[in-house]
Amino acid sequence: MLIKRADASASPSIELTPMIDMVFLLLIFFLVATTFQEEERELQIALPQAAAAGPISGAMREIIINVTADGTMIVGGQPHDAAQLSTLIDDALQDNPEQKITIRGDRQARYEHIVQPLDICKQAGIQEPYLDTVLVGAGG
Repeated sequence: MLIKRADASASPSIELTPMIDMVFLLLIFFLVATTFQEEERELQIALPQAAAAGPISGAMREIIINVTADGTMIVGGQPHDAAQLSTLIDDALQDNPEQKITIRGDRQARYEHIVQPLDICKQAGIQEPYLDTVLVGAGG
């Protein structure tokens, strides 16, 4: 009878090749799945026309306040003074307490002109108005 002895220098080992193959397969799967999801959002579709077109709920509308270089506050293409803007925001908050507001200030506008609509938002109860900017090198 012949008895084989185990080599004392041999240590248990783990084969990493199948595990690495599986990680790469999962990585490829998630990359492809993410790409398909983005393509669905970027589809160019022609929306149907409706007589009373508008958002389904007030929560979908965002108020955008543009502040020009001379300090004029423009909402929806119309200039507003501080009192008009305050009334507009108060009315919007009555319809939708979660109202979102974005303030877009001209880069040449003085800081005090940007602070005015921020202050009006805070007084109305909007705690986090969004200040819109562009990336460096993105133009504008």
